[in-house]
Amino acid sequence: MKPSPLWLRALPTRWVVNLSTLGPVGYLGKAPGTLGTVAGLLWFTVLFYGLPTFWFLLLAAATVYLAVLICGEGESRMAKVDPPEMILDEMVAVPLCFVGLQVNGWQPVLGGSHAWVFILLGFVLFRFFDILKPLGIRNLQKYPGGVGVVADDVAAALATCLCLHLIVAFTPLG
Repeated sequence: MKPSPLWLRALPTRWVVNLSTLGPVGYLGKAPGTLGTVAGLLWFTVLFYGLPTFWFLLLAAATVYLAVLICGEGESRMAKVDPPEMILDEMVAVPLCFVGLQVNGWQPVLGGSHAWVFILLGFVLFRFFDILKPLGIRNLQKYPGGVGVVADDVAAALATCLCLHLIVAFTPLG
């Protein structure tokens, strides 16, 4: 496996661990992944909400890439494989749940009166796919380093996104 970039290896261990666990958040409670998902909803709301699709995808790709690097280095520094307190992966994946839902024809799905419903559904569906890891999502964890940490969450987010698009297309909520 390719070593981490020099700039990342030069960071103090405390910084790498704090980035990968979102500071103390990854150590709170018995369900750190759920807290990482809540952090991801905040991340989506502050940075992604309302972005044009091109910029949305560019920012998502950049943050996922950085999370792969940081989580891989975090695994190494913590001497653990995908530890539960490492929740940066959930946070960066959550915005992918909502790709393409900000504009649906002329009516913004996440800008209309049902926005809260879709955000809540996104939360529930993402946790479902992240916890149960159906559809081969579990196999993605077998990849080494940060790729294995982040890939299953990205797949869970994309499965959630597909479900949300189907809800928009085939229910009165859309």
